[in-house]
This record gives sequence, C-alpha cells and structure tokens, in this order.
Amino acid sequence: MRKALIVGIDYYEHINSLSGCVNDSFQVNTVIANNSDGSANFGTKHLTATGPSSAIDRRTLKEYTIELFKDDSDIALFYFAGHGHVEQTGGYLVTSDAHDGDDGFKLDELMQLASNSPARSKIIILDSCYSGAAGSPENLGDSALLKEGVTILSASGKNQYALEESGSGVFTTLLVDALQGGAANLTGDVTPGSVYAHIDQSLGSWQQRPVFKTNVKGFVTLRSVERPIPLLELKKIVQLFSDPSEHFNLDPSFEPDGPHEKSEENMANFKILQKYNRINLVVPVGTEHMYFAAMESRACRLTVLGRHYWKLVKDNMI
Repeated sequence: MRKALIVGIDYYEHINSLSGCVNDSFQVNTVIANNSDGSANFGTKHLTATGPSSAIDRRTLKEYTIELFKDDSDIALFYFAGHGHVEQTGGYLVTSDAHDGDDGFKLDELMQLASNSPARSKIIILDSCYSGAAGSPENLGDSALLKEGVTILSASGKNQYALEESGSGVFTTLLVDALQGGAANLTGDVTPGSVYAHIDQSLGSWQQRPVFKTNVKGFVTLRSVERPIPLLELKKIVQLFSDPSEHFNLDPSFEPDGPHEKSEENMANFKILQKYNRINLVVPVGTEHMYFAAMESRACRLTVLGRHYWKLVKDNMI
C-alpha cells in the first residue's frame, strides 16, 4: 500500500493569498498517482484551498496527516505547497486560518507523526518558505534528527524563501520533471535520491539549493517510467562483455550499411551496442562514432556507468 497526501493552499483568510500552490499540487497529484504505463502508483488524497469554501485549517491538515501516517503502508508521502513560517520556536506550515504563521501546523508535529508512523518509508516533500527547518528542531541548531525510514526534501533552507517562476514553484516544477522521468535510472526507477540529484543539478551555482535529509538503508521507488532500453537488452551486457575491462572488437560486418559482407548476429549485437552508446554505457575506442569504430575495425568499451550496470546485472541485482 502506497499512500500520498497532496496539499496545495492558495487561499488565506488573514494573510496574503498565493496563486500557484494549488496548481503545483495538481501537477504533483497527477504525476504521482500513476506510473508512466498507466498502472496505479499511489493512492492519493488531494486537498486544495482556492477560496473561503475550500479553506484548509490547521485542524483539518493535522487530521489528514494523522490519517496518512497511521497505517503500516509501504510508503506514506506528504507533499505541501503554501506559505511557510519560522521563528525561535521552530517552523510551521501555514494553513488558511492562520493569523501570524505560528498558529499553523508545526513542522516538529509533522515530524513526530512521521517518526512514530508504522509505515516502512515516510517521505516529506515541502515547497514552502523556510521548509528546510523540517527535521531540525531549534534545540539542535543546524543538526537534523530523523528516525530510520524518514526522508525530507524541501524547496529551501530554514532561513530562505521558496522561489517561484511563471506562477509555479521552481522546486515543484523540477520535482514533477524528475518524477516524469528526468531522474529515472536505466531500469526506469525514480527514487528520492535521484529526485534530489536531478533538482540540484538543474539549478545554477547562484540559485537557491533544495535541502535533502534522510535516514534510510536504501531508497524506495517513487515512480516507475519507461526504460530507455529494454531490460533484456540491458542484461545482455554481460554476454557482450565477459569482463568489464575488456574491449569488444568490431569490424565492417557489424554495420548494415555498405557493400561489405554482413553478419546478422553481428548486426543485431551492434544495434544493442549503439543503444548502449546513446545511454553512456559504451564508447568507441580511437574514434568518435560507433559507425567508424565498426568500419575501421576498431573496438568499443564500457564506460564507468557501463561497468556499474555490468556488475548489477552480473550480481543479479536487476
């Protein structure tokens, strides 16, 4: 069982309302609910505050959060987009009924609910100002306190605003891009670690950095997307390269174009090797393109990434 609570708050009764958080939450809810092949992924509960009739107060947010974390789910995922607040007593997720911010949903309370949850993996994703305070109680200074199985991914540090661009949170835009496949590995898995890496690498040196905190023994898969190469072809890497350090010798019989003698087996293998080359598992030796490596009877070899996946296949880890 995989559960997700997705919250977007634009409407605030007593402080400035926002305009892009509800839309951001819709994007996250849409992408997280299903894998790219249409199969079910998370069972989601989506809360949005767009006006007085749909306002989300602190009590409501807390009750739904308790409901999210009470079960022994495989994954319990919490996403929030809205105002954030921080002061000497800690950080808060600001709800529609808040007057000052410190009457919102306290981050320490959110963390306590997640930490005490019987769910195997608890993932908290926050696109709000000062959200980096999550998991770092004020009495610990800049240190984090996370129970095993908890991961936090936040848009900003505990003293930073969450940035927006074109009406959407910069963080959530990159988060959705990562979940759609930008952060997938070669087996099509998107994990919290790969999401963070994708967001971090997509930002310039002078841009605000996301915050990632985790205490896990291994990352779970947040979403599965189409693999860049069929699994059977990926697993053939140990047949084409009996040792990860060896070169695979080529000749014109591997290349289907030209008047030379051809080999059906060699051409089939070369097609797979060219796919490896496109996803940075293989590079030609002594020339720039795989075509010339074949036509000039050169070779190709595994990259560092290629040797990594060779070992994963050899050890039956994929």
